[in-house]
Amino acid sequence: MGSMRLQHRLAIAVMGLVPLAGHADLYSLKIENDIIASDSDGHYSNGVELMRSFQPAADHWSQRLANAAPDWLVDDLDNVAYRFGHQIYTPDDIEIAELIEDDRPYAGLLFAGVSLFDDTEHDGWRDVRGLHVDVGLVGPGAGGKRIQRAVHDATGSDEPRGWDNQLRNEPFINLGYQQRWWLQQRFAGLELEYGTSLGGSVGNLYTYGSAGLGLRIGQSLRRSFSLPAVAPAQGGSMFFDQGGGFAWSVFFNLEGRYMAHNMLLDGNTFKSSHSVDSRDWVGDAKAGLALTWSQWQLTFASVWRTREFHEQDEHDQFGSLTLSAWF
Repeated sequence: MGSMRLQHRLAIAVMGLVPLAGHADLYSLKIENDIIASDSDGHYSNGVELMRSFQPAADHWSQRLANAAPDWLVDDLDNVAYRFGHQIYTPDDIEIAELIEDDRPYAGLLFAGVSLFDDTEHDGWRDVRGLHVDVGLVGPGAGGKRIQRAVHDATGSDEPRGWDNQLRNEPFINLGYQQRWWLQQRFAGLELEYGTSLGGSVGNLYTYGSAGLGLRIGQSLRRSFSLPAVAPAQGGSMFFDQGGGFAWSVFFNLEGRYMAHNMLLDGNTFKSSHSVDSRDWVGDAKAGLALTWSQWQLTFASVWRTREFHEQDEHDQFGSLTLSAWF
């Protein structure tokens, strides 16, 4: 019953994605899947996220929160994103019904979240800050077993047989923050941004600290905020200025994380469950392309991730595809 109540609350939370009459809002659909970037179907198997982004009015609750927060956390609030999503994690061999002790647990994850973004321009550089809060459920109540079996049945893919070994139901709450500093120059007639980032997350789903180095090169970079985020990052701004002509950018990013806790590998917090020996240090290399035209934007990213647990045989690779449009 507890998981059903949480599902109902998450369904109510997604109503934040419904547009307000008379307001132009940005809607994004993000799909993350290992098939996009490789021929595997294990570990981070699939993720779907819906986002509604908008510029908050002066009397919006987020503005009051930003005014009350320290300036280093959020200064001038530029946009807010309501997010709702689902993720599926499995071992590599999904056709084995028995517990695979040396591979990651099966897990479905259902979440709703809100992100606050601040993009501040300076002379020759800018900084982008993001504050994120997510609530959700890991376990059978998240519906990972039903969704993956239905999709694989419809597409004629391998039948996932090991979901009886998935993590048990556990609600979670996670708070995340990231700040990125972009230096702005021109290179070979193109706009160039490059710089470092620091971030972290605290909660019973993830607890980690991160540092990174990113680069963007293209045309009309100021129309968009930053780089698309991939799990375990809680949110990345897909916000861009509408109404302009064609713009494009190629981006690259390296990030290292110290993972103090990852429920999806370490197992349930308060109940006995399958787990593996997770690694403390994990690194990502991300590369991609963003294409913008008028009120539309298409973003593709490919992610190469180092091994996340000691029993893992090789690194993971997956892709992310995001379509955004103003309505």
